[in-house]
Amino acid sequence: MSLPPGFLDELRTRLSLTQVVGRKVMWDQRKSNQAKGDMWAPCPFHQEKTASFHVDDQKGFYYCFGCHAKGDAISFVKETENVSFIEAVEILAGEAGMKMPARDPKAQEKADRRTQLAEVMEMAVSHFRLMLKTGAGAEARDYLTRRGLNEAALDRWEIGFAPDAWQGLWDHLKGKNVDDDLILGAGLAKPSQKGGKPYDTFRGRIMFPIRDARGRAIAFGGRAMDPNDNAKYLNSPETELFDKGRSLFNHGPAREAAGKGQPLIVAEGYMDVIALSEAGFNATVAPLGTAITEDQLRLLWRIAPEPIIALDGDTAGLRAAMRVIDNALPLLEAGQSLRFSIMPEGKDPDDLLKESGSSAMQTLIDGAIPMVDLLWRRETEGKVFDSPERKAALDKDLRLAISNIKDQSIRNHYGQAIKDKRWELFRSRPKGQGGQKRAWQPGKGQGWQQTPPVLASTKGSILATADDLAQEALREAVILAILIRRPDMLDQVESRMERLDMVGPDHGELLRVILGHAHSGADALEEAILNRVGGDCLDKLFMLNHVRITPAIRSVEDDEIVQACLTEELTKLEALRGVRREVQDAQADMEALPDEGVTWRLGQAAEARNNALRSQTEDKTTYEIADNGSLMDREERDALDALLEQIDPAKRKSH
Repeated sequence: MSLPPGFLDELRTRLSLTQVVGRKVMWDQRKSNQAKGDMWAPCPFHQEKTASFHVDDQKGFYYCFGCHAKGDAISFVKETENVSFIEAVEILAGEAGMKMPARDPKAQEKADRRTQLAEVMEMAVSHFRLMLKTGAGAEARDYLTRRGLNEAALDRWEIGFAPDAWQGLWDHLKGKNVDDDLILGAGLAKPSQKGGKPYDTFRGRIMFPIRDARGRAIAFGGRAMDPNDNAKYLNSPETELFDKGRSLFNHGPAREAAGKGQPLIVAEGYMDVIALSEAGFNATVAPLGTAITEDQLRLLWRIAPEPIIALDGDTAGLRAAMRVIDNALPLLEAGQSLRFSIMPEGKDPDDLLKESGSSAMQTLIDGAIPMVDLLWRRETEGKVFDSPERKAALDKDLRLAISNIKDQSIRNHYGQAIKDKRWELFRSRPKGQGGQKRAWQPGKGQGWQQTPPVLASTKGSILATADDLAQEALREAVILAILIRRPDMLDQVESRMERLDMVGPDHGELLRVILGHAHSGADALEEAILNRVGGDCLDKLFMLNHVRITPAIRSVEDDEIVQACLTEELTKLEALRGVRREVQDAQADMEALPDEGVTWRLGQAAEARNNALRSQTEDKTTYEIADNGSLMDREERDALDALLEQIDPAKRKSH
């Protein structure tokens, strides 16, 4: 549908973004200034406790400094209501008292038909609910009672019954003058292949209405009462209203509950959703008879950043979990993933709730495992890796799986996590050596194994001195100083900065402030730093000679120099961290299997570290070589000593 020029501008002018957003958030009164239209709240798009979601009423835009969601009133309604652009415009136009322009005749006709189909579906909901209360529904009522559903629950979920009759619903709807085309178009009946009257799609089944995010009945799920029926559960066929791969059972209520802080749970079927919701887990949805699709994953992530997949603890449930992994890996983004809660073997959530109560279910939800753990389990459980060829096959399978992750940052983190798990699997020690760290080995039953401690000799290595941490802290200081002076550069390195664990004093807090406020500009960022960390911290940072001589600070207006310097310093810091991880692996290997190869690895790591530490600045005349091979300003030696003592006073003495 095309809108006339100026319609959207007029709509935005009439609306207050604060009022539109205010229906979904609780404003932070301390940070907000209502008179200026400058409002802050916890973000409605991801779970958080701090108020990082900013609304500028004068400009008509919102932005979240946490998940980076941004847009205007129309995009906000689209995302929070799960509607199309035109539907969002219609909702806002109604609130603003504006009449929508006339639609294209074909589009209007299509919209009218969808409205008619939805009305027919509501008639069917009422009919099935009535049938459950008749004599024909007695057996179905008994079954539902045995499943723990009382009359109030049946009403809440609008559960009904389709008697085992060929034209029961058809005749009912025809008696209300509903056109044949609408009954067939809603998927409620099928044409006869023998030339007779169409017959009902659902017969002899308990009926569960499926509603979209806006609450419109779009389909049904029916559970067969006959245990010999070939299809235990049957969904409506796909129609103009219903796309099975893009719908979720209990979508609307679950989205509302998740918005209030409940974890989003994905169960397998209708009864699981109902049982969990009745037990207080209201943010629960289910796919509709198939493996979770990419479209359904996107719907889930629009509700919550980390849904919990709660699948049955049987072979089919585990297979379903593995299929979810394959669909999800290419779609992963920072802060957007899945966790998995596998039920006890042979049980579904409904069984667990009946036998052990909601506290047992809560324990499983709290203990949901990250997706990388389940991926590792899939590739290793029940397998034996007692030869180089089998180990190589495992490496190949894992590399192939991880290669599907498009986000480079996440792919790197998965690679590191798999590397850690691989070391635990192949470098574990025999049982019985008490007091040492234990590592889980999949497929080994009681397979807790001991991992080796670090040798005292390797702890004293040049590779493990506090001087290394101080060098990292200096690199951090340069990077932070550049971003404070040029916060606009954060966009180019933001994902890399989010992964950094700072070692320098106050550096972690500085980084958090930068990530949260850099997009507001240099002045706002500096003010935030002064409020959170204090002026002394800034003074100490910019007094470091290593910072003052940095070309990016001396030529802070030169974009090319600033960008090159920032990239170089960040790359060096990442190299240092990578070398440190390699050293830790090598040190552990030295204890597990000391040989010349491991010694060579330590030597290579030492050389790599020193290469990473060497400065690339043009003026090196005032520098001297420090004990570990790095370039160190003589005047900065005292600052380094102080930094060492703050990081680790015990290691300072050895220096």
